[in-house]
Amino acid sequence: MKLFTYLYDLALRWAKHRHAPAYLSGLTFAESVFFPIPPDVMLAPMSLAKPHRAWHYALLTTVASVLGGAVGYLLGYALFEPVVAPMIESFGYTDKFDTILAWFTEWGIWVVFLAGFTPIPYKLFTVSAGLLNMLFIPFIVASFVSRGLRFFLVAGLMRWGGAEMEHKLRRYVDVIGWSVIILAVVAFLIYR
Repeated sequence: MKLFTYLYDLALRWAKHRHAPAYLSGLTFAESVFFPIPPDVMLAPMSLAKPHRAWHYALLTTVASVLGGAVGYLLGYALFEPVVAPMIESFGYTDKFDTILAWFTEWGIWVVFLAGFTPIPYKLFTVSAGLLNMLFIPFIVASFVSRGLRFFLVAGLMRWGGAEMEHKLRRYVDVIGWSVIILAVVAFLIYR
């Protein structure tokens, strides 16, 4: 199944659009609150299409992600029962959410740092941080550092790799995509 190749090609078309930075910001913000597609799928091709703008795109993605994370935090803090809990249940994230709450109890702020850098759904951590009344400033700092590291790494790899990296990425995007999903499921089962 070439699902990720199709999505990659679609993201490449979006990356060349004149409003691509706005789309990237919107996608990133939404992903930090509720949307299931990570911004990397648009950041990577945009950084490939315009390598001289890669750092700009990484910063834009980081800021939009942290702003979205702040909204997720506020939703968890103020509107968990009426808004967030039904969404978590409808997306089938209830077990994941319970696991994340346990991780917060055990590891505190380090969970936010790790979540921002990994492919685990960041939105679950932002809502959890708000629900558990984590201190807001440390949450924002951990989010900014971890999300920034991730997005600058993606943009840097695309900038430095150039056309050769794009060719390899397109060739293996389905293997990478399905591998990430399998690793996420395995990690979930292990930590469950």
